[in-house]
Amino acid sequence: MNQYILLNRIKVQNANAIAGFTWGFPAITHFLGFSHNLSRKLHRTEFDGISLAGCTVIAHHHKVHTYKPSFNSYGFTQSRNPPYLSSHDKAVTPPVIEEGKMNFTVSLLIGCEGNIGNRQDGLIKWLKKNCLLQRLAGGTILEISNIEICIVDDDSALRAIKRKLLPGFILMDRSNYLADYFNQLQQQNTDVELLSAWLDFVALKQKARPKSDIITNHLINISKTDTTENHSELLVIWNEHLAIPYHEDKVPVILEQYFQHLENNNGTKKLLEQWQDYCTPTENTEADWEYINKPESGYLVPIMVGYKAISGLYQNNQVNNTRDNETPICFVESAHSIGEWLSVHRLKNAKAISDSLWHYHYEENWYLCKQTPQENPQDTNANAEEIFTENPNDDFYQSTP
Repeated sequence: MNQYILLNRIKVQNANAIAGFTWGFPAITHFLGFSHNLSRKLHRTEFDGISLAGCTVIAHHHKVHTYKPSFNSYGFTQSRNPPYLSSHDKAVTPPVIEEGKMNFTVSLLIGCEGNIGNRQDGLIKWLKKNCLLQRLAGGTILEISNIEICIVDDDSALRAIKRKLLPGFILMDRSNYLADYFNQLQQQNTDVELLSAWLDFVALKQKARPKSDIITNHLINISKTDTTENHSELLVIWNEHLAIPYHEDKVPVILEQYFQHLENNNGTKKLLEQWQDYCTPTENTEADWEYINKPESGYLVPIMVGYKAISGLYQNNQVNNTRDNETPICFVESAHSIGEWLSVHRLKNAKAISDSLWHYHYEENWYLCKQTPQENPQDTNANAEEIFTENPNDDFYQSTP
């Protein structure tokens, strides 16, 4: 696909900031729902030969409505809208319905199939009117900077569209990172849960390392004063050891042997004491706290990517308070994975733009958003159960949120 509709710099107010049990940016389902609704409206016009397929999300700015009541926590700013309802007794204050809201500016690059021909101006005019009538992620669209039809089929066109989108970050699907890392953990421990692998990408983790400044200074000094190969090697091994998370049982043997044979005198007393504390720390040992790197590099974030069925299919009249009187009902829960915010300037070719399009993906029990075109479902079905569930044999009906 090389034909796109670019909705550049969409400014949205009071959009949903909560997605599943993550917060900070709307779920990808909001943006695909926006483009899907546009496509449905398009089929009822003179542009019915044109269809919209897939959507790329490029974030430029976001501001979550939060405050910081304490040093290490945030709270969503709440309000009563409206402060009173006609059905309420004005002597009683209405309750606050807790919700997370945000303002953001995004660009949407929507895949477009069909021959536009000389109808380009008419299509853009129709889009400018109808896009502003829709909501995006539950928020109000205040402004769209520009709408245009783009053909990206060579390097020149790629550079042109990147200039329009910079500065911006594209949301990429990195569920393969989660699947690969989970497989690695299973090889070490067969009882590990998928949630633990997901949290290793999500959480900011720290680990204590016993104080080692005296040890480091000693090894630096002996490498300078004694240029023998053995002492230079000790410093290299020590630096490599400091580059990985601390484990008591992984102190290099060559360093243990060196300090065991080091003479204990007034000059080395503090050094040997720190080495002893480093190898066998206690509750009273002084420590430095170090961040643990995530399993993969990049600006990785937790994202909600769709829904998983958790019940069978019910007829509409079996469930109260449904949206309409006809559609069957299936209860679902949110499915989460890993995404990456990738700077626009890192797009290398036209295929990279095509690969960044999110598409709906349906299979039994699953309603997902993926960056694999629906024309090749065999590429996406293989790992779906592995990535999002621990029990692939559940007899649940297709989720229909």
